[in-house]
Amino acid sequence: MCIKIRNRSLRAVMAACLAMFAIAGSSRAGEFKLPALDGVRRVVFLGDSITHGGGYIDFTEAYLRLRRPDLVCEFVNLGLPSETVSGLSEPGHASGAFPRPDVHERLQRVLDQTKPDLVVACYGMNCGMYYPFSEDRFAKYQQGIRLLRERASKAGAKVLHITPPVFDPEPIRARTLPAGQEEYRQPYVGYNEVLDRYAAWLVEQRSQGWDVIDTHTPMNALLAAGRKTDPAFRLANDGVHLGPRGHWLIAQQLLIHWGVPAADVQNAESFEQATAGYPAAARVLRLVNERQGLMRNAWLSATGHLRPGVKAGLPLAEAQEKANAIADKLRATLAPQP
Repeated sequence: MCIKIRNRSLRAVMAACLAMFAIAGSSRAGEFKLPALDGVRRVVFLGDSITHGGGYIDFTEAYLRLRRPDLVCEFVNLGLPSETVSGLSEPGHASGAFPRPDVHERLQRVLDQTKPDLVVACYGMNCGMYYPFSEDRFAKYQQGIRLLRERASKAGAKVLHITPPVFDPEPIRARTLPAGQEEYRQPYVGYNEVLDRYAAWLVEQRSQGWDVIDTHTPMNALLAAGRKTDPAFRLANDGVHLGPRGHWLIAQQLLIHWGVPAADVQNAESFEQATAGYPAAARVLRLVNERQGLMRNAWLSATGHLRPGVKAGLPLAEAQEKANAIADKLRATLAPQP
């Protein structure tokens, strides 16, 4: 028997209750394995401003710390705003202040200094420059992705690709441009169709043995479903930079990919719903967020980049000392209570 629940508040309560039952009756802390992270001591996340914002990384780490307090793995956010893997930059980017940074300018320094076991790379949003589809630009994206894989492999790191999130023109439709323009100093209205092709190509590389998580397709589906009942539904207020719901969707896909039972997270609409059975969840997320921001800025400064306007971090040793103090608080928060 299926009962439609139309009241949003009631739906949210029901979803939270279901999440609590899933946690209580499915996989308790420490009961599930994470085979993809076996032997992984450091994961480095590379990407643009969506990764730099770090929401999906915070959700992923906080969830894993709650469910697997014994997990020995460091998550390092080295996302850089405006960055591409294609090396391209549109005319007038940042009002002409600077071109988009290319990850390959800093990639070797990042690999040499962080020595990751696994690199998680999320690129594509900026790589097509918000223009209509072009085979030349597409080829630059493909070349950049392959070069990233080659360099990571030589450094002894595996690579996990995340398909680019969606571009949603609806919140900024008045600031988009139609097809047929010679130049796009504002986004092409159909740019998400370009990202559809970039994402599809990445997914196709699974047949070549690549490790790829598709977040683009479920994000498209979530937008379409949300708009059926709420025409104003959105994942990004500016069409690009995801809010919490979008970041949680990426975290869901990561968690499932790494071994968290799908039933534990896939029906939750937020981190809060997925961790409703854990009183310490909010504090763990705050501590993870604090440590992530601290170490992200420190690592970005230590490894260097060409992107102006990024907050400088503390010297790495000083940041690590502060991060260790936060880690102590995390361990105390996660310790079994009498």
